[in-house]
Amino acid sequence: MDEFARIRHWTEHRQSAALLASQGVVTGIGDDAAVVALPPDEQSPAEWLLAVDTMVETVHFNDATMAEEDVGWKALAANVSDIAAMGGTPRHALVSVSAPKAWGPERVRRLYDGLYACAGHYGVAVVGGDTTSSPLHLVVAVTVTGTVAAGKAIRRAGARPGDAVFVTGAAGMAAAGLHFLLAAGSAAAGGGDSPRPVPPAAAEAAGTAALVQAHRRPAPSVRAAALLAARGTVTSLNDVSDGLASEAWEIAEASGVKLALRESRLPRSGSLTAYAHRAGVDPLDWILYGGEDYALLGTIAAEDADAAKAELEAAGLPMYLIGEAEQGPAGVELVRDYGERGPGSRRGRFSSPRREPLAKRGYNHFGG
Repeated sequence: MDEFARIRHWTEHRQSAALLASQGVVTGIGDDAAVVALPPDEQSPAEWLLAVDTMVETVHFNDATMAEEDVGWKALAANVSDIAAMGGTPRHALVSVSAPKAWGPERVRRLYDGLYACAGHYGVAVVGGDTTSSPLHLVVAVTVTGTVAAGKAIRRAGARPGDAVFVTGAAGMAAAGLHFLLAAGSAAAGGGDSPRPVPPAAAEAAGTAALVQAHRRPAPSVRAAALLAARGTVTSLNDVSDGLASEAWEIAEASGVKLALRESRLPRSGSLTAYAHRAGVDPLDWILYGGEDYALLGTIAAEDADAAKAELEAAGLPMYLIGEAEQGPAGVELVRDYGERGPGSRRGRFSSPRREPLAKRGYNHFGG
């Protein structure tokens, strides 16, 4: 099967004419470049948003942690989340795949199955891309376009003292899911360096199915972003891709404010807490420093925070108010109500909340 036959095998008849038309696609896959017009449902004037993300085998995924369909879903979802984090609507995707011999046509087709499933879920038109061979590992790079009303893109740099800090989902789930997959896969392999794939039944039996799902099939907060953007009171926004602490630092530094995150308000999944206890891990470590949850972290005018939370909850979407933006040097602090009361003692309530500087760390490709 040559290159062009493979492209047809992977992409032909995947999306309806109605979906493509809804995103303003004039010419899609099959020419030297795609042609798109401003989607007919977009209010004018509008601005384009552009995002790109790359996934590399052995760096972002391997056979033990993700199926081919999961890789495709996640490669697109990461970009969809970036568009949502600007308060925009995702529109089009360009997909570049570099595949080694181990990834034959059918394996790559399964990757496209997952990618098109994600595209269909979020209404994204796949309009082109590129395919090449790779000497060793699979590389998937996806570029997504989106639109936002002119001058209304929500940046990281708008947080103001007095704003409320919010997050649109429980953090740490994906990191806990990855931990389970690696630990269970290593145990199945007899403790070797090459973990085995973990069947879904094993995750169900261990009570970690939701954690595994969060790692393999993250759900960007697109609907929440649209509702929040429409209110006009969100002052900064970021998506939790590298960890809650890391993203909070990005907002704090871009805005020149201090963010105080309250430990008691951080959402905790019951399955995450239970698995962390069994694994001997402090769940707060995953919540603060895990990544790839793709919930939205941001700040909103304090006087509208409760109303915004009520609107999202009425739509079946979570929103947690987890802290405040304050005047002061750019930074992030954790406000703790509970802690250890001495060697060997039980965790109990402090007489008054304690503030601790929150380390500026999370996932970083180059360790900086």
